[in-house]
Amino acid sequence: MSTVLDPTFPILQPGVGDIHGDHYLRATTDKVLWGRLPCRTDAPVLTVAPGATITIDTVSHEGMLDDQGSDPRAYFRAHGVHDSAVLIDAIDIAANVSRDPGADGPHVINGPIRVEGALPGDLLKITVVRLDPRVPYGVISSRHGKGALAGELPRHAQNVSVFTPIERRGDSWAGVLPLTDDGDAVVEFPLAPFLGTMGVAIDADERPHSVPPGSHGGNIDINLLVAGAVLYLPVQVDGALAYVGDPHFAQGDGEVALTALEASLRATLRFDLVPHAKALADFGELDGPLIRTTEYLVPTGLDPDLNAAMRSCVRAALALLQARYGMAEHLAYAYLSAATDFNLSQVVDIVCGVHARIRVADFTAVDRG
Repeated sequence: MSTVLDPTFPILQPGVGDIHGDHYLRATTDKVLWGRLPCRTDAPVLTVAPGATITIDTVSHEGMLDDQGSDPRAYFRAHGVHDSAVLIDAIDIAANVSRDPGADGPHVINGPIRVEGALPGDLLKITVVRLDPRVPYGVISSRHGKGALAGELPRHAQNVSVFTPIERRGDSWAGVLPLTDDGDAVVEFPLAPFLGTMGVAIDADERPHSVPPGSHGGNIDINLLVAGAVLYLPVQVDGALAYVGDPHFAQGDGEVALTALEASLRATLRFDLVPHAKALADFGELDGPLIRTTEYLVPTGLDPDLNAAMRSCVRAALALLQARYGMAEHLAYAYLSAATDFNLSQVVDIVCGVHARIRVADFTAVDRG
């Protein structure tokens, strides 16, 4: 199948197009990390007051990695993409930002961002205001040693990176994949953009690897974090030192092949603080990420062992129901079994993720807001 990109799609090069936030953070080489996450010793690239919105140009690592040639222009040109549709910040980062392929993760990380007044014990509240695709294509990759079928797929020694254009379907966009390498028949799937990595700096002197998620958030890969969703993260260091990255156009729960549809986004986010006392009253003592959507409260469980991640998520859900609604533990356990779905966030990031979807409508009569 030949690549034909929609000529009407607006390529969001740095500084091009609408900027919806109070602040604008470009992905310049001095404002990103590649393969590592911020820690307490990192200096902020931007400082904002609580309530501020920031528009952030995020960059997908796909097309930049060493096993793809470390040259986004050449990589995407080989897939029929004109040079004008290759992001210049991706080209600059690939050429000028240091990364050790053997020791560092793949993700390009924007930040850290200092939020004035944030203290350990508070919650950083990140609201996803909007997510705009920067290019009309992405990549889905599978590599040996990674993925749900590590060592089995891909069938040969090299990585398999599947170039995936997106096409307009009415008022929305769809990802398009061929059924076979040499055929023109295609399968289409809807886009649901989100940021796979959203986190706060750890209280340590060494930057953590960008792949495994943890209590700091990081690479949680939860596809519910679309526009309108909210992520709560326990602050570990003064100022929170927040960061984002790993943009996706779409991902199925589990993300079994190692990556999903990885592609660059322009993200507009609002950063607020929930003081410790209010955080305790609203959610109890959180020790990891919590998501809220219009439909669900979403506690999480993280562990290298998937069974342990599941148990951790159940415990987090029980604690949330007890703290927020005063629900007796044995009744909360029964409710979760009868009415709550537990989903695999991802099984490919060293630390596995499970998240629960607790319907907020079930608690309308007792919800404190």
